[in-house]
Amino acid sequence: MTTGKVPLKEQALNADRITRIAREIHAVLPGFNVDGFIREVVADLPHLELKGRIARTSQALHDHLSVAGDEALEVLLRSLPPTPQAAGVTNDFGLHIYSPHSDCVARYWRTAQDLDRALGALQTFTRYFSAEDAVRYFLNDFPEQTLNAVQSWAQDPDYRVRRLASESTRPKLPWSPRLILPIDAGLPILEQLYADPSRYVTRSVANHLRDIAATDPDLVLATLTRWQTARHADDKQLAFIAREALKSRLKEGWPAAYQFLGYTHDAPVEVSPVRIQCTSLRAGESLVFNADLSASETLPLHVTYVISSNTQRGARREKVYFLCRTTAAPGRNLTLTKSHHLRSTAGATITPGPYALAIQVNGRRYPEAGFQVVQRSL
Repeated sequence: MTTGKVPLKEQALNADRITRIAREIHAVLPGFNVDGFIREVVADLPHLELKGRIARTSQALHDHLSVAGDEALEVLLRSLPPTPQAAGVTNDFGLHIYSPHSDCVARYWRTAQDLDRALGALQTFTRYFSAEDAVRYFLNDFPEQTLNAVQSWAQDPDYRVRRLASESTRPKLPWSPRLILPIDAGLPILEQLYADPSRYVTRSVANHLRDIAATDPDLVLATLTRWQTARHADDKQLAFIAREALKSRLKEGWPAAYQFLGYTHDAPVEVSPVRIQCTSLRAGESLVFNADLSASETLPLHVTYVISSNTQRGARREKVYFLCRTTAAPGRNLTLTKSHHLRSTAGATITPGPYALAIQVNGRRYPEAGFQVVQRSL
């Protein structure tokens, strides 16, 4: 019998993990009602998605703690295993079993009186499970004080805390509350982090910049240019940050993004008509295509491909995918080839109808070829 993949919500917070949370709390607070906590939370889990499970567990933690105020917050902190490794953390992001702890701080200690202690607790909890979601509530309610704390986190010895400084201030962090701060509020923090030795940190810096680029790409380009001039980060590290930060603009073919990364937008290249192996496909099958590329001079290339179709309302819809980065040279033809799985995603649903495929080199788009997605046979 084939079993499907276990949903994230079931992996993150399930009966076993709720039991573990209860036992860890009980170990430092003997009066904690272990059975009542487990019974109440586990009964509600089947009806809740991940965010709801975090909130329900957080609420039950607060309701069942037999102490209050500073003492209750101290119980949460002392319930943690001595190190993330001792807790079983084997990745940068942490264990979801500790996501309710940060949520609890954001819900019940988000006051002016508790601010310093609450932010200090989040600085600790993020080492066990990333706490950026909780920090954003504090940024909205106490922006100046919280930004001061975040600035200090950027200098923390623990790379997970440094990453929290960038991630919590991202303008468009997915699945998290929107910030009311100016879009560039986090730039002083990124100035401290873009040369960080941890890829976990610099990936967050890049994602933060990509959020800004969605609204103000010129600001991002100016920031990257300043960092390039300062030479505090090595070339490969800055190139990684720039590619990720400008990813959406590269897909759109923005010449300035290509120029910054060293690609000539109007590169002297020729691309043959796209050859599609099978022009009638069903959703779930693979679109196999190739094209030939030649150049009149040696130059770096950033190649993408664009699949476009019309929505049910007739609007044009495009999805751009990375194909390769390579170097072209005179007299050396390159064959561009790909097998693309036609599957529906959160951002694009594959439906029957006409589609088009085009190659894009250094942001310049070449003539497209058509194919058809047909209904599956019953």
